[in-house]
Amino acid sequence: LATWTRLLPRRAREAQMKRFCKAQAIQRRLEEIEVTFGELEQQGVKLEKLLREESASPAELRTQWMNQLLYLVQKKNSLVSEESDLMITVQELKLEEQQSRLDQQLRRFMSKEEAQKTSAERAAEQETLARLLEVVNQRNALIHVQEERRLSEL
Repeated sequence: LATWTRLLPRRAREAQMKRFCKAQAIQRRLEEIEVTFGELEQQGVKLEKLLREESASPAELRTQWMNQLLYLVQKKNSLVSEESDLMITVQELKLEEQQSRLDQQLRRFMSKEEAQKTSAERAAEQETLARLLEVVNQRNALIHVQEERRLSEL
C-alpha cells in the first residue's frame, strides 16, 4: 500500500507533464496553421486577381491559375479539418486533466474509512463521483464525435 501511495502521485504528475507537452505541441501547430491560412489567403487573392484582370490571357495559363486556386482551396480545407481535430484533442486533454484531478480527489475520499467520514465528506465524495462521471461522459461524447468525423471523411 505504501508503494502505491508514492507511485500514484508520481504517475499522475508524469501523465500531467505528457498532457502539457502535447498541449504545447498542439498550440504550436495551431499557430503554424494560422500562418499558413494567411499565406494561402494571399496566394488566393493574387490568383483571383490574375483570373479577373487577365481575361485575355491564353486558356492554358488561365487553366493553370484555376488549378492552382483549386489546390489552395483543397489545402485550406485540409488545414481546417486538421485544426478542428486539434481543437477536439485540446478539449480531450482538458477533460483528461479534469478526470485525473477528480480521480485523485476520489481516491483521497475513499482512502478514509467510511465510519470516520463526516456527512460533509460523504456529500463531497458523492459530488466528486458525479463530476467524474460527467467528465467521463463528455470524453466519451468527444470520442464519438471524432469517430463520426473519421467515418464521414472516408
